[in-house]
Amino acid sequence: MSFATLPKAASDAIKPYKIAISPTKVATMELLVKSSPVGPETFENKQMERNFGLTRDKFSELKRKWVEEFKWEEQEKYLNAYPQFMAKIKDDDGREHDVHFMALFSQKADAVPISFLHGWPGSFLEFVGLFEEFKNKYDNDPSKLPYHLIAPSLPGFTLSSGPPVDRDWTEKDSARIINRLMHEIGFGSGYISQGGDIGSFVSQALAESYPECKAIHLNFLPGAPKKEVSLENISDAEKEGMQRIKDWQNTGAAYAREHGTRPSTIGLVLSSSPLALLAWIGEKFLEWTDTDPDDMETLRSVSLYWLTDSFPRCIYTYRDATAHEHKFNQPLGFSWFPKELMPVPRVWIEAKANLVWFRAHEHGGHFAALEHPKELAQDIEEFVAQVWSTGRSNL
Repeated sequence: MSFATLPKAASDAIKPYKIAISPTKVATMELLVKSSPVGPETFENKQMERNFGLTRDKFSELKRKWVEEFKWEEQEKYLNAYPQFMAKIKDDDGREHDVHFMALFSQKADAVPISFLHGWPGSFLEFVGLFEEFKNKYDNDPSKLPYHLIAPSLPGFTLSSGPPVDRDWTEKDSARIINRLMHEIGFGSGYISQGGDIGSFVSQALAESYPECKAIHLNFLPGAPKKEVSLENISDAEKEGMQRIKDWQNTGAAYAREHGTRPSTIGLVLSSSPLALLAWIGEKFLEWTDTDPDDMETLRSVSLYWLTDSFPRCIYTYRDATAHEHKFNQPLGFSWFPKELMPVPRVWIEAKANLVWFRAHEHGGHFAALEHPKELAQDIEEFVAQVWSTGRSNL
């Protein structure tokens, strides 16, 4: 038996899948990358502090590597080493959605199902290192793995189909599709959801609306609670985090306003050139991490976005900030990273949710699973050990 063996309760809606982008699409991307120019030097793009965004030198180096070193065929081979699946999920209105997911399935009868939900400009790629941590810890043996690990591509992102073009779509709609996916895989009796960025909002929406979601673990929960909470006794790291929130709101949040107010325009702009998409997304991977990611990691993510026409299909969650407000009573675990975009203090999290497990890390940024897969895997294991024995009695 392998990690690709579906649970016995899985429906016929789930099929094994192999990532295989059209060679014509790949060739088009390669031609556009090679032939597209890099903009001229300016005062702003020469600032090595990156205080005005991506530097021209870094952008030029990423383009060179994209042309000379990066091969999409090698990336497909690498990703297909992890079990990939495609599900046909029927929505309430009768429409079908193609939902892609990467998974490691256990052969243990009492394995705990956990969904891992990404955000923007992330994808299921964020969780490859995390999955590898679990495989290695349990000797690459599905009979030892105590969890079923499922990393879906959210509707509109990468290999999943996009939202309908004739109606509005929100993160609550995405939560409904993910909950239905977990049912189709065979986990309708209960599961845990983990998320960062948009995935944190979808996880909260799951907990708010679906009792099957027994608990959630997050590494992103922005915003102040509605009731006033004293910050007098927060730690020095949390004080630095509060300043980071202010700095990011002043200098780093313009992209979100553009996504939310002019999604049509920015979607068309970034669909016109893979290099334009590299600048827009590459900046985020460099600015939102504690230490710069490997260049090939960035190029892999940008290539996947480009090759699947993802960007204009996936920024729907930015249009309605009120959609991010969810109330739920399920147990919450939280991993706090100091270089997160909005690393709110613990007391805010306690005031907003049923926080039962918390750990503050000394290093790490917005892409926790990508930056620190070992530490996040340990956090999740400890949280699951604490809440699942209690939660199972309610299944």
